[in-house]
This record gives sequence, structure tokens and C-alpha cells, in this order.
Amino acid sequence: MRLSGTARIRVAAALAGVAGLLTMGVTAPARAAAVLPYQDPSLPVATRVADLLGRMTLDDKVGQMMQTERGVTTAADITTYRLGSVLSGGGSAPSPNTPAGWADMYDSYQRGALATPLQIPMLYGIDAVHGNNNVPGSTIFPHNIGLGATRDPALVQRIGRATAEEVTGAGQDWTFAPCLCVARNDRWGRTYESFGEKPELATAMTTVVDGLQGSRLDGPASVLATAKHYIGDGGTTGGVDQGNTQISEAELRAVHLPPFRAAVERGVGSVMLSFSSFDGTKLHAHKYLVTDVLKGELGFTGFVVSDWAAVDQLDGQRGFTQAEIVTAFNAGLDMAMVPADWKAFAGYLRAAVQSGQIPAARVDDANRRILTKKFELGLFEKPYADRSYASTIGSAEHRALARQAVRQSQVLLKRGILPLAKTGGKIFVAGKSADDIGNQSGGWTLSWQGASGNTVPGTSILAGIRAAVGSGTTVTYNRDGTGIDSSYRAAIAVVGETPYAEGEGDRPGSLGLDATDLATLARLRATGVPVVVVLVSGRPLDIASEIGAWNALVAAWLPGTEGGGVADVLFGDYAPTGKLPVTWMQSAAQQPINDGDGKTPLFPYGYGLSYADAPDPTPTPTPTPTPTTPSASCKVRYTTNDWSSGFTGTVALTNTGAAAVNPWTLTWTFGAGQTVTQAWSARVTQSGSAVTATGEAWSASLAPGATVSFGFNGSHSGSNPRPAAFTLNGSPCAAE
Repeated sequence: MRLSGTARIRVAAALAGVAGLLTMGVTAPARAAAVLPYQDPSLPVATRVADLLGRMTLDDKVGQMMQTERGVTTAADITTYRLGSVLSGGGSAPSPNTPAGWADMYDSYQRGALATPLQIPMLYGIDAVHGNNNVPGSTIFPHNIGLGATRDPALVQRIGRATAEEVTGAGQDWTFAPCLCVARNDRWGRTYESFGEKPELATAMTTVVDGLQGSRLDGPASVLATAKHYIGDGGTTGGVDQGNTQISEAELRAVHLPPFRAAVERGVGSVMLSFSSFDGTKLHAHKYLVTDVLKGELGFTGFVVSDWAAVDQLDGQRGFTQAEIVTAFNAGLDMAMVPADWKAFAGYLRAAVQSGQIPAARVDDANRRILTKKFELGLFEKPYADRSYASTIGSAEHRALARQAVRQSQVLLKRGILPLAKTGGKIFVAGKSADDIGNQSGGWTLSWQGASGNTVPGTSILAGIRAAVGSGTTVTYNRDGTGIDSSYRAAIAVVGETPYAEGEGDRPGSLGLDATDLATLARLRATGVPVVVVLVSGRPLDIASEIGAWNALVAAWLPGTEGGGVADVLFGDYAPTGKLPVTWMQSAAQQPINDGDGKTPLFPYGYGLSYADAPDPTPTPTPTPTPTTPSASCKVRYTTNDWSSGFTGTVALTNTGAAAVNPWTLTWTFGAGQTVTQAWSARVTQSGSAVTATGEAWSASLAPGATVSFGFNGSHSGSNPRPAAFTLNGSPCAAE
């Protein structure tokens, strides 16, 4: 017979009671059904915690204050050393690395915890930062910078809920997310983990805490959330990871504190301290910010956990010392993440308490906070993995949610020829990230730094494009752009950054495209085919010197496994709605650049075009459009994107009449010496100032209500007014 967690605890408690009563000469039957107060789920959590705390030895308490890495921890270690928590670092996984393999490992560790005299269950922590990204087959959502571009807190909450279900299905109960850093310098390698450069944006997105933890911590698929990294890690000088945030306390409070305040108000269960320093003092040693501000002023009642071996950084020397441990715990740390050397750490911590260097009250406070969350999670009643949620891992519902997040995160920076027609002609796709799910997922995907290649199941951007187009359209792919010629109506270049994470991702030098990307783009442009650039990156890149030669630009960020969401926007199935969560620099020399600092950006914070907008990121004034003519049987939307002496024109022609127009011919007159140099998706010719556009073979007929879009490049001499009138097959069109 397999006993439930509650039954097993009750039986064990009863046996313990029997043994004690026999020692005192009391007969067993009189107390056989006794349950200790902390084991009684009907009692208030505070009562249960107080009762358990009173029964714990120093070894029990020291064990609860440590978290060790799975690679150096056995189930027997948990029993022997009373360890309260285990974690997986990035890429640290069981074998087999499957949901069942994770759940089996979790249950093994939990059995070790429940074999201790007081049977205190353990917590298992994991960096599930954009889905349960350590477990193959999980849905990988866009990284936070893309979610910030959506401006949709409700969507982010739903992503938190989906992530919690997939984490639960693999057995874990605690995630080191969300990252609430406010990234103020794009050189920082963790910029993509930030929702954006403004505190109000990160604050709004704390809804993810509600999604992860649910309405109750002991509810279905509830996972303990972690607000990280407290505090100021996004504001270090030079954008240096683990660096020094050298700003005033007033600025720290105004820019970096609000998201943590909001997370505390939402009941976040844990807070992780930052590796970084504030004004020269490491956060792991900053009693004022941890104890006085976080726990006192903000009223945080959960527990504070360290970052990876961060206590070892306090004296600047390799190797834990007792003095470092004393400093960290007296500053307000409750649980230390000790991936290695944890046995020595336990000895130092025990000695520090025994000598009075760490007061007993501080030890009890730390344990009270940790135990409270374990009781609130319901671990004492249901300690083992809930495998009923395994079916949610990578489910169709979750992937549909991720695809929605991808398309909402797309920021249209230069419209040009977008959206692309889905039918007719040929489209060429190139770029190192077009058919690479690893690149589009970024760091913290299966491994700490991530990796290029199709590392996880999903849909690449190329696959999304192929699925989006109609049967009459040919899609040709070559990674470096070889093989393209002028017969293609458009080229899509998917370029940008390859995966990285903290440390490795810092960019103190160039923030531009690499030589591979530049060579690919040069091959595409040399044919005269209009080029749509899809930028896959964890931050804005230095592209000002290149963008003039591109016909359209979309910032796709790091979209994760659902590349179909990018294609949804490129082909107009969904209009782009994303807005920049960060300011886009003119050049890397402007870093740091943020909204309101007086620097002129390439694109400002909050910028993002829609398909109803003019494509020019810095629109030039144009005359008032010709008033709509009621009798017109067609309408035209004419927009331009100007640069120096050139421009890209985009025309959308709609047949508003009752009959098809076949073939169609649209004419207009340029009034300022403009000259068409190249066209696509229509045949455009010019004689003097008169311009004529006719449909291609695949777009020669214009059905009632149908719209055809085409574009062209041209030159101008400094003035580029829109044409005064358009005529379709001799009939005037209304201007839109």
C-alpha cells in the first residue's frame, strides 16, 4: 500500500509518539493517533511554524538556510545534513532530461528530506525564466524584453500561469523569476532579462508573479516566484555585470525599487539578492537595503535567497569564510545558494551561530520565513511531484499563447514594403537566425548561455514564413544569401545576435551587426531586391549606418520557440502593435541612453509603427491628402520613407467598385522631380513626371474590395511631396 504524504506523516508521528510514551511508562494505545501541531493542516500556518521551530536542532536550522546544487548533492546528503533546498544551475539536468526524469529526481530528493526526524520537505529551485527552459519540450516564451514590448500585463500573467503548469509537471516548485531589473545600459549582457528601461514598465509586468503563484500558494500548479535581482543590477556603471551601481539613493529608489515594491505587494514568496554593489557595498552585505528597506519599509515577509555562491564574493577572495557568512546573514540573507563546498559552508555557519556571531534570533527569523513558505505551498501535505500537469508541457494551448506573445512583441521600426503579400512571386530568406531556434530563443535555453542550432523543439522563423505564404509563392532559403537574383519580389534577412547570458553577454565595445550578417545583407542588396530585416537580438543594436539601405525593419527580440508569430506580422495576418521598451541608440557611443536624458535616439522609447502608419520613422510634413471623392471606385494609401536624397514609396490600392479591374493600371504625377529607380510587386515605369504602375502576372486582376500593395525606391532633390492625384484605368481614386 502506498500512503499519501499526509497519511505517511501521521503514521510516522504516531510511531514517534508511541516510542516516547513507552519510555515514560505510558501505554501506547492511549496516544497512538496523536499528531504533532506542525503536522496538523487545520492549524494556522504561524502556529505550525512556531511548533516546528521549537522542535528543531541547530543542525536542522542550518540545513534549512542552505541551498545546494544537484550535481553535488545526493538524497542521502539531504537526510544527513537536513538540507532545505536543492537547485539546478543553468544546464544542470537529470538523466534522462525528460519531464519524467525531472519528476523522478525531485521525488528522490524529497524522500531524502522526509527521512529526516522532523520530515521537513525540501524546495527545488530552477531558472524557469521564459518557460521551463531547462526541460526539453517545454514551451519557450519570448524573453522579458520582448514581453515588455507587448505592454500587456494580462498576457504576461497568462504566461506566468502557463510556465507554472509546465514547471509543476516536471516536479519543481520554485522558480528564480521574474527578473525585475530596470536595464539602463544596453551593453549589459542581461538586458534581455529586463522588461525595459523604465520602472513603470517592469512594475506593470509584476503580474507574472500572480501567474506563477496563483491565487493561493497551495493551489493547483502554484510555483514559488522570486523577484530578482535586488537591487540596482540594471544600473551598474558601464553596464558591467555584477558591477557597481553608482547613483544616489534617491535615483535608486525612483528607478530600481518600484518593481520590487509591487512584487512584494503581490505576495512574491522570495527575493534574490544581486551580485552587484550599490555605491561600493555588495548587496549581499547591505543590511540597510535588505533588512531596513526590503523587510522593514516594504514589509516583505517571504525569504531572501542569495545568488550563485555570491556570499563568497564579499571579501574578494576565492573560498567561503566564516566572516563572509556572518556578514551576509546578519545583513538579512535567509537562504544561501551554495552550489559547491556546502559542507564547509555548513560548518562555518554552525560555528558562527554557536559563537554568537549570528544571533539565534536571526537564525530563527530566517527559518521562520523559509518554513512559512513551505507550509503555504502545502508541501507538508503534498510533498511529491504533481505529475498530472506533465501533459501541459509544450501543449498546443501553451504554444498558441507563446505565438500570441511573439506577434505582440514585434516592433515595426521601418515599414517600407510590409506587410508582404502572401501569394504570387518568389521570396528569398537568408540570415544566420532564419532557421535556428537556438538563436531565436537566446540564453537560458537548455543551458546557461544557450546555444545556436535547433536545440529545442519548435518553429523556426523560416518555417513560420513557409507556413504563412500561399501555394502560389515560392520561398527559397540560403543562410548566407547565396543564390538570390533580381527575380525575387522580396528578401527577408533574419540577422542579429547569437545566444549569451550574464557575463558572456556584456559588450563593452561594438554593438553592431557581425561580419557574417553584414556580408549576407550586402549579397541581398546587390541584386536590387527590396530587403526586409528581422532583427533577432536581446537589445538594440548599432544599425544607424545600415538602416537606410533596408526597405523594412522589424525588431523581433528573442521570440523563443514559436517563430510563426514573426511571420504572422510580416505577412499581415496580425498588425504590429509592439512598442520599444528601451531607447534605440544612434550609435554605441551614446550608451547609456534612456528616455528623457536629452540624447537624440535613432528611435525613442515607446516607438513602434503599425500598418496604418506612415513607414517613415521620422515622417516629413506632407500636404493635406486630397478629400475623399464619393464617386471614386478606388482608394490609394501612399506613404514614403525618406533618407538623404532617396526614399522608399509604398502604395496600397483598393478596388472599392462593384466590378473587378483586370488588368489594372494606376497612374500619378510627381511634382518635384522625383525619379523611380526600382520597384517590386508591380511594374512601375516613368516618363518625365508621369508614373505608371501595372500589376504583375500574379496580381494583374483587382477584385471588388481587394487591395494590392507594391513599392518602389526613388530619388529626390530635397523635396518629396506626395502626388496630388491618382487614377485607376482612367478613373480618379480617393486618397486615404
